[in-house]
Parts: sequence; structure tokens; C-alpha cells
Amino acid sequence: MWATRSERAARATYDVPGMPKNRGRTHMADETDTVGTATAGTGSPGPDTARPLPPPDRRVLAVAGGVFAVLMALSTRYGFHIDELYFLDSARHLQASYVDQPLLAPLLARVSLSLFGVSEAGLRLWPALAAAGTVIVAGLTAREFGGARRTQLLAAVATAAMPVLLGGAHIANTTAYEVLAWAAIALVVVRIGRTGDTRWWLAAGALVGVGAEFNHLAGIFGVVLLAAVLLGPARRAAADRWFLAGAALAVLIVLPDLWWQAHHDWAMFEMTRALNEKNGGPGQIPTWIVGQLATAGFATAILWFAGLRFLWRSGRPLWQCLVAAYAVLFVLFAVTTGAQIYYLGGLYVCLLAAGAVGLDEWLHARPDRLRSLMTATAASTALLAVIVLPILPPTAVAWTYGVSTNTGETLAWPQLVGTVRQVWDGLPQEQRADAVIFTADYGEAGAINELGRDTGLPRAVSAHNTDWWWGPGNPAATTVLAVAPGPEHAPGYAAELRRYFRHVTVAADLTNPYGMHNVEWGGHVYLCTGPRHPWGEMWPGLRHYG
Repeated sequence: MWATRSERAARATYDVPGMPKNRGRTHMADETDTVGTATAGTGSPGPDTARPLPPPDRRVLAVAGGVFAVLMALSTRYGFHIDELYFLDSARHLQASYVDQPLLAPLLARVSLSLFGVSEAGLRLWPALAAAGTVIVAGLTAREFGGARRTQLLAAVATAAMPVLLGGAHIANTTAYEVLAWAAIALVVVRIGRTGDTRWWLAAGALVGVGAEFNHLAGIFGVVLLAAVLLGPARRAAADRWFLAGAALAVLIVLPDLWWQAHHDWAMFEMTRALNEKNGGPGQIPTWIVGQLATAGFATAILWFAGLRFLWRSGRPLWQCLVAAYAVLFVLFAVTTGAQIYYLGGLYVCLLAAGAVGLDEWLHARPDRLRSLMTATAASTALLAVIVLPILPPTAVAWTYGVSTNTGETLAWPQLVGTVRQVWDGLPQEQRADAVIFTADYGEAGAINELGRDTGLPRAVSAHNTDWWWGPGNPAATTVLAVAPGPEHAPGYAAELRRYFRHVTVAADLTNPYGMHNVEWGGHVYLCTGPRHPWGEMWPGLRHYG
């Protein structure tokens, strides 16, 4: 909440943990002063409720508005992302959960369909709002640490420059919501650690539950935090009935997701194993470590390193739990899903805010330090933004695909739909009556079902992830038009089809005019006839997660 008039007028002496004390000096909380927590050294300070918080910096709202404006301005560039097409398809099959994510992101996609139709800008409105909210949370977190207005602004700018925020919020999957949820959970934990008011655990539990209904990773964060509190010194001050009530509230919110998973063979665990086999292992650990710099921003690494130091030296056990959670999750994700470098993205918001407070005096002791940090941040953000956002012309972005697949997977979907339609229209009418369109991945099915909705194409089916649970279409089909990615992503696919059909021929090739070697590059549309068994009977054996 914004400061009251009495807070804005308050004067107090504050010390920043881990930084030199300002003995005998009285500060006015304005943009030229650093206002820290009332913590001294590495002791174990009690609740800090007597001192008013510094006034908020409303420039944080301007930074948040700038992020929102940039994301919306770019929202109609290129086209839908492969995940967005799947989410739109999922929005037309609303259920309590899905194989690879809970309900809330598809629910927002359904709202977008109702309000805006099949629209990139309409769908991407929600992650853009989430990104703006994350920037505001960064400023509030710095304020909760005792940071003055200039420190809140630095935390907001550093968060706004995070590649994981910009790239993740351009696409309406779950990343933007996950980052916001983690940042908000950490903000509440920081507040409890400062004030000792454990009633805030109810808010933390609600945020964990709602965050986990966007992405299961928020639930993992909540479980690790729970363990850090119960197994460490924070247990004595923070683990009470409100703590248990918050944990119970989180579980209550995710019960629909758990119910669905229990009735669908706990698909999320099989999905997790498939992702870990693809993205984890010792060979991916270096990718993970370097990727953390790219996730939070290379230039601002000094801030989140300082943030870890600030939290650990604060002497506040609950703040130290955030460091413990970061360490545990860093190792866990490095080993299991190292190539998914963005999994810790939401926790960097808190670390950047803590670092902005911890380094404030050092940065302002010499003007060139802050200027150098801002210059390096601007340069780093500009470079990475070109990679994760649709800034360049589509014909000039092929080189970015090896670094980030964000932009590459938003190109050429209309061309794919057009190719499938040409093959479909070329089939004799009597053959089309007993034919289905079957795709190897959910993105191809989503493209045909959303972008081809008014072109005369039937609904495509897929055995990929949740699509498999929606069934094979016509179980008595004798002709299958199979759409598959290139050989790098679906090796031996024609041979696999021949296990199920006596006749498999290439009916068309998939390409794009941009030279983008994405998932679909080099793929094919196959005409499959002569099924070895009825199509409906073959369906159970086609399921695959990943």
C-alpha cells in the first residue's frame, strides 16, 4: 500500500544490514537517502513495526506502464506462439487441469476468446498486465526492505530489464504469471520477516495456491519455503497457527488440480519425467548456470548477488529462508531441468530489490558507479530484447533461434495451415468423409483448430499431452492426414506411421518464407491409408508427453 501522510513526514535513523552504519545521522526518507531496515550486524532483530516505511516512489508506476506499453505495442508482431495455440485449443476444452499446466492460464485464454476472438493482442493483454504488476511488486519489495524512493526505482528498472520478464510476458503461456506469483510470495515473506505479523501467512498461502493454479512451479516454491521455515530458526517465530492456516489454504486452492490429476493417471508426473529426460542431466548444468545470468540480466548480476548477501546478513531468519530456498531450487533445477533456465525467474525480483537496498550507499558514493550500471543494463537489455522480442523484421531473426526459440515459434503458422488445407481440399469428397487430421504436436493442432477454424478444415486431433485425452476424432476413420515436424524434432516419424498404416506417402512439405529453422522446418504432411487396426483402437498407443 502507498504511504500515509504521516509516513511521508516521518524522520528516523536506519541502518542497512551488511553496510556501514550512519551513526549520529538522521535521515529524511526522500529520493536522496537510503532508508534500510532497523537491523544491526548479523544479530537476530525482532519485528520492526515501530518505524514507518519510506514513502513510495510513484515513478515505479511509470516504469510498469512503460513495460506494459512496450509489450502491447509488440503484441501483434509476427504471430501466435506454439504454446499460445495450444492454450487457445485448451480454452475450448475447459477442465479442472491439464497434463502440463493447471487451469488458470487456459481460463484467461477463454476470457480472451470471449472478449476479443482469436487475437494476439487480446490474448497477450494478460501477461503484459502481469509483467507490469511484477515491476510494481519489485518497488514494493525494495520499500519493504527499507529502501528509499531512489532504491525502489532502481529495483523496478532492474526488474523491468529482466529478459525473463520481457520475453516471458510477450507470450501468453504461464511464465509471466509464474514470475509475478513468485515475486508476490517473496514480498509477503519479506513483510512477515520485517513486521512479525504472521497473519500475512494467509496471503502467502493464497498466492502459492493461485500461483500453482497457473504453474506447478509456484507450488514447488511454496513447499521448499515451507521446509526452510520448519527446519530452520525461523520456526520459532514464524511457524504458528497462521502459518498452518496459510499452508492449508494453498492446498485447498489446488484441490481441483489434484483431483483432475488423480483421475488422469497423475499425468503431470509422467510429463515431468519426459521434460527432465529432455532438459536435465549433468550436461545441462553449465547451461543452467550461465542461463541464470541471461534470465535476470547480465549487467544486473551485481544486484542479485548483493541481494543474496543482504538477505543472509540481515539476521532475520525468515529473510534467510529465501536464500535457503534459492539455493535448494538452484541445485534442484540445475540437475533436473537445466535447459529450462527461466524456472527461477520470479525469485530474482526479490533478490534485485534486496541488492538495490544493500548496494545503495555504495552506488551513490560515486556517481559513475550507478551511471555505469545503468549503461550496462541498457546495453544488455537491448541486445537480449532483440532475441526474445519481435523487434527485427521476420526475415532477419533466424539467427536468434539457437539462443531463444521465442520468436522462431511464432512464425509460419498460417503457411502451415494453408499447406494442410491444400492437401485436405485435394482429397476426394468421399475420402474426406472418413478422414481425420492428426498432428504430432499440440501446436500444429492448435494452429489448424484456431487459424483454420473458418477455412473449411475439420478439427485436428493430436496424441500430444492433453490433446490425447480429447480423443481421436472419428474412431472409424480410414484415412489420416498426419502433420509432423522436421526430422530433428520427430525423427523416424514416417517409419512410426507405417506401424499403423499400410500406405504412407508424403503429400506436402512444410517450410516458411523466413528461413527460420524452427520445429516445423523440414516437416511433412503425410497421407496415411490402409489402417492395420481401427483408428479408435490404435489411439491409446499413440499417446506421448513432452
